[in-house]
Amino acid sequence: MNNQNKRIRLALTLGDPAGIGSEVILKALADPEVTQNCDLVVVGSRTLLTKNYEYISKNTDNSLALVNPADLSMIDIPTAGEIINGVGNAASGAASFAYMEYAIAQTLAGEFDGIVTAPIAKSAWKAAGYNYPGQTELLAQKAGVDRFGMLFVGRSPFTGWTLRALLATTHIPLRQVADTLTPQLLTLKLDLLVECLENNFGIKNGRIAIAGLNPHSGEMGQLGTEEIDWLIPWLESERQKRPHLKLEGPIPPDTMWVKPGIAWYGNSVIKNPADAYLALYHDQGLIPVKLMAFDRAVNTTIGLPFVRTSPDHGTAFDIAGKGIADATSMKAAIQLAVELVKQKV
Repeated sequence: MNNQNKRIRLALTLGDPAGIGSEVILKALADPEVTQNCDLVVVGSRTLLTKNYEYISKNTDNSLALVNPADLSMIDIPTAGEIINGVGNAASGAASFAYMEYAIAQTLAGEFDGIVTAPIAKSAWKAAGYNYPGQTELLAQKAGVDRFGMLFVGRSPFTGWTLRALLATTHIPLRQVADTLTPQLLTLKLDLLVECLENNFGIKNGRIAIAGLNPHSGEMGQLGTEEIDWLIPWLESERQKRPHLKLEGPIPPDTMWVKPGIAWYGNSVIKNPADAYLALYHDQGLIPVKLMAFDRAVNTTIGLPFVRTSPDHGTAFDIAGKGIADATSMKAAIQLAVELVKQKV
């Protein structure tokens, strides 16, 4: 189906109501460039959204651009229990979980083309009795898929270059990473990444950089043997299976991000930066991504039957309700969701 001329309809979840979700949504939806190409429906508590709007308007710079909640299309899901700005608890966790459940169910039913999620607190979900590593895993379970991944996308404000970084493993303890990584898992993630580049970004015959696991990619077994035991043989096998792709690696983790850093900041000429980067664990990928693109990177879940994006930041309880949260990443998440829906085949 060609979605180029379709009016996109997105669900926008409020996230943890004790965090900055309300503020970044109110700021993002005040920008006409964000809302002109899609219909957005906020899923959350209208009372809490209005309370934050009134408080921020009263106690911060009056010139601050906020959309009035009364002007928003909204699915009002009342909250049980007291919500205090900056304090994530069982009540805020239950609320953010309810917002997600509604948005997912309605999207699967065809009411929305995709979901943009404001940040949640995993600890608050756990306090409310929901034991999920994060929103990504809930989305995958509800959608009934076991092939999914966390892809981070950011467009450089300096050069216009687009950074794409996929995580092979996500929210697991560091000590479990080496045991979790297998050739089968990396093949699954590489399949997802190639499909995403082709179907969502129009990139055929892509160049993909793949990180090593150990310092210096193991240095021939001196600093860890995973590379010579299975990672290098796996990569050689993938190169033979996918001759149309340019698969680079395993690149030492401390140097893999030099080229994307140059491509992002444009402080020298870089030839042939990769179209995407495959990091093997959470911090290996997200420390450099957030260093470069913290205020504009977008987390998108690939492998779902619908589009899902989210800002690349957390609930920021320490600044909730203060009117100083940056909505750039939320704006980028909405705009990327629209682009991905239009490209979806």
